[in-house]
Amino acid sequence: MSITLLILVLAGLCIGMTGAWAVQRITRNSGWIDAIWSVLTGLAGLSVIVFSVDGNPARKWLAGVVVGLWAARLATHIATRSAGKKDDPRYAALIEEWGSSASFRLWWFLMIQAFASFVLALSIYAAILNPAPFPGILDFVGLAIAIIAIAGEGTADWQLSKFKKEKPEGKKVCDIGLWGYSRHPNYFFEWLWWCAWPCLALSGFQALFPFAVSLLAPIMMYWLLNYVSGIPYLEEHMESSRGDAFRAYKKRVRAFFPIPKKADA
Repeated sequence: MSITLLILVLAGLCIGMTGAWAVQRITRNSGWIDAIWSVLTGLAGLSVIVFSVDGNPARKWLAGVVVGLWAARLATHIATRSAGKKDDPRYAALIEEWGSSASFRLWWFLMIQAFASFVLALSIYAAILNPAPFPGILDFVGLAIAIIAIAGEGTADWQLSKFKKEKPEGKKVCDIGLWGYSRHPNYFFEWLWWCAWPCLALSGFQALFPFAVSLLAPIMMYWLLNYVSGIPYLEEHMESSRGDAFRAYKKRVRAFFPIPKKADA
């Protein structure tokens, strides 16, 4: 494992997120932060794959393709959405809460995001350090998970965009398609994508320490999405803007995992 490579990746992420902070300060559109984060996280993942001298070359190629597809789709979607949006309600709420210290606290918050990206890149790095012969059964499992996750998140994003454009009469909350099974199917599939890396790390059962490190990505993403910067702020905004319609939606649809609730739930 190259410590120098990891230090350079972390430094690049901090510089990049400082750039995202500057973009937000200039445009006052917080949506660009997540678009830039997606690009930077993808570049960090590709960097540890390309510049690492260890690992099975074929597994590294697979990892590079998967990372490239994920980053390109997510960054394009968020950038397209942000271009026609005044601000992201999650960041807007934080900035309002921070008051006069918002500028510095936003920068510090983005440095935390840079470190989160580093942990995600570290998980990718751990997975491609696996020296086991390629392909193994778990390589196929990891690839299947990644494809399902990218397709699922893309479908959820498309369904929500369609709902917002068509604005069905009498509906304040999107509950079509995947949104009828999870209140945040895009977040669920984003988390699922990171579950692919432990599979690649464990393939061949020759690299248990890298496997343990690769688990950091799905564990951290689950925590962030469910308890920190994802669902809590977004649902608070939805309750205040959609009222009883969203509260009724919460009663019949689970927040994260797309599992139908029981009839009496």
